[in-house]
Amino acid sequence: MSQAIFRWLTFAAIVVLSACTSPTTTPQGQGEPAPATQPQQVTLDENSQIATGQTLYIPVYPYIYYEDQKRIFNLATTLSIRNTDLANSIIITCVRYYNSEGQLIRQYLERPIQLAALASTDFFISTSDNSGGLGANFIVDWVAQTNVSEPIIETVAIGTGFQQGISFISPGKVIQNQTNHTCSSAAS
Repeated sequence: MSQAIFRWLTFAAIVVLSACTSPTTTPQGQGEPAPATQPQQVTLDENSQIATGQTLYIPVYPYIYYEDQKRIFNLATTLSIRNTDLANSIIITCVRYYNSEGQLIRQYLERPIQLAALASTDFFISTSDNSGGLGANFIVDWVAQTNVSEPIIETVAIGTGFQQGISFISPGKVIQNQTNHTCSSAAS
């Protein structure tokens, strides 16, 4: 092969390979999550009018067993709370995390937060946090001052490792209707 052809093929290969690399900056709206805004904290008192609300139980799977229950596959979990109402806000009064024995591990809110119409918020448990055990769960209380569309409250579990990947959702289950603005009573 002549030197000229070799140089030309080398140049062509460099051009093709450089065209295949990703840009160093990501265009707005692609690949990068939008900056999260924190929901507004609100104060509810005995004069607050509550029209509707619920307490939900949401399963959490910090890990799952595989290979005849001898090995553990760790999962990261995101609790997602989505206000589905087109016009009205809802108020999240409590987000609590319990372990397999029903003992309170963590309470996420110091004060209630308000989710505007169609707004969302989330809470995260990392893959290294197995404190809840296989039967862990969230208890979430929400209320609204007018009748609203029920929110979607679910956990999303995801894990990768050993050239494997797994993800699934666990929908919340209503366990009590709320008629007041305080956290539902639960084991602590």
